[in-house]
This record gives sequence, C-alpha cells and structure tokens, in this order.
Amino acid sequence: MARPIHLNLFVHGRGHHEAGWRHSGATRQALTDIDYFRDLAVRAEQSRFDSVFFADALALGDGAQFVASGALEPITTLAALSQTTSRIGLIATASTTYTEPFNLARQFASLDHISRGRIGWNIVTSWVGGAGPNFGYEQQIEHAERYARAHEFLEVVTQLWDSWADDAIVDDASSGRFLDPARVRKIGYRGKFHRVAGPLNLPRPPQGHPVLVQAGSSATGKAFAARYAEAVFTAHLTKQSAIDFYAELKAGARAAGRSEQDIVILPGISAAIGSTEAEASALLDELDSITDVSVGLGRLSNRFGGYDFSTLPLDQPLSVDDFPDPSTVQAAQSRAAVITQLVARERPTLRSLLRRLAAARGHFTLSGTPEQIADVIADWAESRAADGFNVMPPVLPAQLEHFTEHVVPILQSRGLFRREYEAATLRGHYGLARPANPHFKS
Repeated sequence: MARPIHLNLFVHGRGHHEAGWRHSGATRQALTDIDYFRDLAVRAEQSRFDSVFFADALALGDGAQFVASGALEPITTLAALSQTTSRIGLIATASTTYTEPFNLARQFASLDHISRGRIGWNIVTSWVGGAGPNFGYEQQIEHAERYARAHEFLEVVTQLWDSWADDAIVDDASSGRFLDPARVRKIGYRGKFHRVAGPLNLPRPPQGHPVLVQAGSSATGKAFAARYAEAVFTAHLTKQSAIDFYAELKAGARAAGRSEQDIVILPGISAAIGSTEAEASALLDELDSITDVSVGLGRLSNRFGGYDFSTLPLDQPLSVDDFPDPSTVQAAQSRAAVITQLVARERPTLRSLLRRLAAARGHFTLSGTPEQIADVIADWAESRAADGFNVMPPVLPAQLEHFTEHVVPILQSRGLFRREYEAATLRGHYGLARPANPHFKS
C-alpha cells in the first residue's frame, strides 16, 4: 500500500445531520447509554478504522429542543471504550481555555496507560459563547487570547508528560527502591497564564505524548497546527479548498522544522449512501426536509459570534454583505470563513444555506453509491487534498453500517486501506514517531 488512507469515525449524537436523530435508521438508545458508543467503536474497529473521535461543547446548545443533545462527557467515555476495544485509536476533545494543564496532562496520560497507547487529544480553545459563563467568565474570551493561552497550555502539558524518564520506575522490592528521583524532574513553568511546578504524578504515557489533534483553520489556528498538531481535522466544501489547505499546512509544518509526515490531514466527509444514486439522494433530501429552520439560524448565529440572521429573508439570494467579516468573529473564525466563501461562490438563499449546513456544518457532504463514495475518497487522497478522512455518517448507526459494509471493502480491494492493523498504538496507525524526551537520555 503506497499511500494508505486513514479513516477516523466522528461520533456525533445519532448522526451528523441535524435531523439524523429523527430518521428510522437512527438509534433509539439514550445518548447516555455507553453501549451505544461501544457498539459504534467496535464496528469501526472491526473495519480497521484508525480511530474514533468524540467532540465536545461546554454548554447546552440553544437548539437542544430540536436536536439530539446531552451526550456523555468524552474523556470518561474513552476510559470505558478502552476496555471494550483493543486496537482502534480513541480521541477526545478537551479545552485549553476552561481547564488546567496539570489536570488535563494527568487525565490523558492516565487514558494512554489504560488503553496501552491508543489515545489522542483534540485541542480546542472553545469558541462556543455559552461556555464562558459556565466557568465564571461573564464574557467570552477573545480569539487571540484563547490561542495565546493554548500555546502556553501545550508547553506546560508536554513538559509534564516529559517530566518522567521512561525508565524512572525501578520497582525493586528487594532493595526497597521504587523510583529513581534523578529520572523525574520539576518543570517550574511560569508564563502569563499558567504557573505549574510539576512533575506530573504518574509516569510518562506509553506513546510519549498522546497524539495531538487540532481542528482550527483560521490563520492563528493554522499556525498553531503547523507547530503542534500531529493530526488535523478540517472542514472544506470543495476539493480545491482542501488542496490549498493541505499544501499550506504541510508547508507550515516544514517551516516549523517538521516533516510533512509529522502531520496527518483529515477533512470531514459526510456521505449519504444508497444502493443507487436516486436512493442516496432521496435520503439526503428527506433529512433536509425535516430540519428545523430555528436550529439552523441559531447555529449560524453561534458560528458568527451571536450575529442575528433572523431578519434576512429565507428565500432571497445571499451576499457576503449579509455576513460579518470572518476575521472579526470571536467565535469559530475558520468555519465562518468557509461559510462566507460558499456564499460568495454560489449565492444561495438563506433557506438553502441552512439546509447545506445542516448536513455537516461546513464539512464536505455528498450522496451516492458505495462505489461513488470510494471514488471521491480515492480522488481526494490522490490529489493531495487529504491523508484520509474524518468520517461523519449523517445517521447513526445505519449509515456507518453502509460505510463499513460497502465502502471500506472497495477501498481495501483497491489497496487504499488496511485489511488488518499493523500497529498497536494510535501513533502507529497514523505513522507518527514516538516523541523523544528532551530532558533525559535513554
């Protein structure tokens, strides 16, 4: 396999489409039922996916009345799933804005030990406006400050993971010596936002560091990813946009002194799959027809930092003048840019834009037969638009079953995707090196 494609399952409620939870192919299990998430992770593992990913938000969304909401917290979910899977990577979102570095370093190091090296951390700065008041902030912290905090946070966390040498534990019962204190160090970090003495109070993770994942695609986000990220989840509505992003981020990694192979780029793809084109298209049309306009307006408003779109006519073509400048948005700058680019390119009505975004919130959506979906995946990989994909089934579990039973075998038959795992860690699946510890010689 010359250039393997990576596949990551993005679990979002009962499906990535806003109306997916209402479809007959969606589970009726509660979003607090761990068996539901276990079954999805096991199915993905049986199909040899690289990883399964859980996003997170630190506030209940305004549209919770009309959208399946209230899923389990992702870090504790990974601990449970680590015991019902054995090879698939497990990735959870955690915020650098509304948590403390020592706590997070300890949680993810523990998870990496529990799973024997299968953990990834999706690093977010938490753009959702409702998060701040849940953590004692009257107003949302601005975009630039959130990223400044994130830089310090990453420095602290990685130093804490590296505060133990791999051989620090002696565990010699006969001599009574358990730990070599010369192989553990305080970090003494003092920054603008964080002051942490260290060391961490448990050994270095099996992977050295859990895999660092990032999803922001603003200018600030891309600079952050080029420096730190090892896997990037990104949203693109066109292949050309994905190609441009891919080239820019790989170049950014090289400029930061890293190799192209040090970073894996995984655009989101939400595919409505049917046995025929007509069947697949009908599924997407059905889901679009049962979306709630108020939910879409609320989510669009949140992407633009609370901007009110409710005064715009639903059935008149939009222009970029109807939107704030994405660079001024203090929420999701990169997704705001994706949306305004779509508006400039296609001039959709507000109603059609909301339906477009309902499918995957700015990620690439399509409908087709398994062969057609496999063709698109192969084409994007060959065109250097992607190293693989963040698979976002619109309805769960039905559309995941279609993907694993019909699309994956096609990719395998073409030599584009693994038939068996060759590695035991998430780093191994992604082809990433284990980071050396700069503070201790082996």
